[in-house]
Amino acid sequence: MPLERVAVIGAGAWGTALAQAAALAGRQVTLVGRDPTVITEINEWHGNSVHLPCVTLLPAVTASAVVPDADFVILAVPAQASRDALHQHGAGMRSKPVVLTAKGLEHGSLKRQSEVLAEIVPSATPYVLSGPSFAADVAAGRPTAVTLAGDDAEQTSAIAAALAGPTFRLYAADDRLGVELAGALKNVYAVACGAVEGAGLGASARSALLARAFAELTRLVVRMGGSAHTLTGLAGLGDLTLSCTSTQSRNYRYGVSLGRGAHPGSELAEGVLTAPVAKALADELRIDAPLIDAVNLLLEGNTSIADIVAGLMSRPLKREEN
Repeated sequence: MPLERVAVIGAGAWGTALAQAAALAGRQVTLVGRDPTVITEINEWHGNSVHLPCVTLLPAVTASAVVPDADFVILAVPAQASRDALHQHGAGMRSKPVVLTAKGLEHGSLKRQSEVLAEIVPSATPYVLSGPSFAADVAAGRPTAVTLAGDDAEQTSAIAAALAGPTFRLYAADDRLGVELAGALKNVYAVACGAVEGAGLGASARSALLARAFAELTRLVVRMGGSAHTLTGLAGLGDLTLSCTSTQSRNYRYGVSLGRGAHPGSELAEGVLTAPVAKALADELRIDAPLIDAVNLLLEGNTSIADIVAGLMSRPLKREEN
């Protein structure tokens, strides 16, 4: 099937960056948003100063309030907003490939993004895009590599090729579940690593936590049906490392504020919303997840990051492969 016309739902920073990347790849792109001011600015001035300033969008990017007839759709709204967006725009996704880009698990239902899509638009075919990437880098044309996972190898490769440009590289993969889980759970660990940094506990402590986060993430993903191989790639170790070490990461910045004892403010951090869902899943599956437990305690205000690290350091010694 042709893959020339792309609809990107969500005119925030990430949606705008993906629209620009798709245009750089030669696609015709419609960015679907809610704010009439943003839509007008994109169409008349080729910019989105509210969400992605200092970036001039290509003429191939236009904006609309409704989903046009497209060859495939990219859903680029926050995880907790996906259900509403699917209810609103689901008609435009029927029987089409839908690339899911939100990294989070839904509150209440504990569902992954692809499960929410299957519930609301069952005829859509899900693909998951994840990996170490920031909107500002993608939009500015800085080299970025991510994973695109889907159930049909040939079609996944075709969509990856349709979105690939000179600075945006997509690696096709078949472990959709593993890629999706890794993208959601790594945000929780980013909050923890930020808190260690904010509390001034040192680079050694942060590196140790990052390594143990990778072990815990692998344990969780494999138990839930994903592949351990996925965790060694871009969607696993690559994304985990970026989110747990860079101040460009909202989750990391949120953790830094918590570690300093400051109020993190109103900035969206998916890890904060995913943490209790991740704990519920781990408890349901009886998976040992001390770091996820610790992040939930921290977010609840029941303890300090220093006390959490001290507790982790006092856990019984064991062999590292466990």
